[in-house]
Amino acid sequence: MRIGEIAALVGVTPRAVRHYHRLGLLPEPVRRANGYREYGLRDAVLLARVRRLAELGLGLDEVRDVLADDEGRELVEVLEELDADLGRQEAVIRERRTRLAELLGEARAGRITAEGPVSAELAGLLAGLGEVSASPMAAKDRELLALLDTVAPKEERGRLMEAMRSMTETPEALERARDVYARLDALAEAEPDDPRVAAAAEALADCVPDEAVASLEAGELPEGGFTDAFLADLSPAQAAAVRRALRLVQERAR
Repeated sequence: MRIGEIAALVGVTPRAVRHYHRLGLLPEPVRRANGYREYGLRDAVLLARVRRLAELGLGLDEVRDVLADDEGRELVEVLEELDADLGRQEAVIRERRTRLAELLGEARAGRITAEGPVSAELAGLLAGLGEVSASPMAAKDRELLALLDTVAPKEERGRLMEAMRSMTETPEALERARDVYARLDALAEAEPDDPRVAAAAEALADCVPDEAVASLEAGELPEGGFTDAFLADLSPAQAAAVRRALRLVQERAR
């Protein structure tokens, strides 16, 4: 095969093939008498391996390390691993298409929220909040939930949605949520040492259902990343109340 043929076969560009040659990821093949490179099956398998590893998120230096471990392996082993890589990608694509189908159904029915597109679980949760979602603090919660809905692993997302649902599924729970959001909204212009901070923190911690607290172990509450970004978007008093509520919930989990 010529360089254009092997590139088309694997689904990359001839420029990418030359780049991999320069980086040492793909050894130079034998050349014909006219100077053109002549690629074989082993070259195509190796090139496909480079592409799959890159698509899985590895940097090219990491790809080089993996390929070094492949040296001396039988062609069947390499092909089997390539097949396994493709199988994992197919599973991811199937899950994404399933979720996309759900979102399409919501969009066609006019039920996509301002934070959308989001999962059907989160869309149902947000719809259940009703007028509570008019709170400025609730709007920030919706933004964070939409972000977590997109990036959190499926299992963690399910636990989060279940916990949130139990906090809003009854009139009494909705009334507590309404009270908490009102308390936090009132702290928008307050100082961190405002006496209302402690009361808001206790009300917020009380909203977390016992079953959610029981599933937590000390140190498993959200820290860094999302929590820091969320708190940075709050007023000093609101952030102080949320931090205090997290500590209270952690103490209940011990």
